[in-house]
Amino acid sequence: MKAFAYVTPQSPESAVELVRDDGRFYAGGVDLLGEMKEFLATPRTLVNVKALPGSGEIGFDAAQCTVGANVTVADLAAHPRIIGALPGLALAAAEVGSPQIRNMATVGGNLAQHSRCWYYRHRDVHCRKKGGAKCFARTGEAKYHSLFTGCMCVSPAVSNLAVALAALDARVCVLRGRGVDKLTVEELYASAWTNPLAHNSLGPADLILRVEIPIPAGGRSTYMQVSEKSDFDWALVSCAASALVSGRSVSRVRIVLGAVAPVPWQVAEANQLLEGRTLDDGLAGKAADRILRDATPLEGNGYKLPIARALIRRSLQKLVA
Repeated sequence: MKAFAYVTPQSPESAVELVRDDGRFYAGGVDLLGEMKEFLATPRTLVNVKALPGSGEIGFDAAQCTVGANVTVADLAAHPRIIGALPGLALAAAEVGSPQIRNMATVGGNLAQHSRCWYYRHRDVHCRKKGGAKCFARTGEAKYHSLFTGCMCVSPAVSNLAVALAALDARVCVLRGRGVDKLTVEELYASAWTNPLAHNSLGPADLILRVEIPIPAGGRSTYMQVSEKSDFDWALVSCAASALVSGRSVSRVRIVLGAVAPVPWQVAEANQLLEGRTLDDGLAGKAADRILRDATPLEGNGYKLPIARALIRRSLQKLVA
């Protein structure tokens, strides 16, 4: 690890000013410190954003939940009102890492984390995400990589919270310069599909401030994942779903897959297929078929397809159970 300066700003604006082009924001540090130890990241300045006013709070009003970027994943998973109003988000948070990691990791950090691809993480491999000419996973070991591969880098997005928040139509509030942009989760990750060097759409000085999550009357949500180990493991495939539910009739359905593409994967046509209809297993299967229709598995990761199909069907059935 190279030497670095450490500063603690008192406002988001000063944090953005201090980070400049050669610094990184530091909160829980779970992902960043690992990259620094492997010399994948060599910031000259760490800008400690943990103490920014209001950034560790969870608030509710009649129609919305607001979660500060420095809320820990553990607090999110255990918050009674999150569990009651947004169970899919609480379930996703509870699946992040180990209890120790959840106590350190923050909502902003989980959303902004970098690729877990073993080629990217290997200090001696110069892959496409590090500016090289080749994505080694396409012809190499791709067990944990994307099913949707029409992009230059097939390293999948692995943030549990991103999948759940996308299904909940959340907005991520990002300080850019002097203004705040409210991004959908799709917008937050869009650049990872088009630019192999990008992990998300954040610039070096873009700071996540909070997440705003609507709470519609009659809304339900859930989250499920399959991992190789029952504890402290990344998802092989994850699925979040939300809908307005009346009996077994659903509307405003959102189904989002994680760990299958460089972005949280959602297919609008599949959501529309379910609009206003009575959900049964046959209809859930048709939605799963549409979501997975364009998948092009790599050698070694085709096993993800039946897992994804099962998770979609189970998640939808759970909404109306």
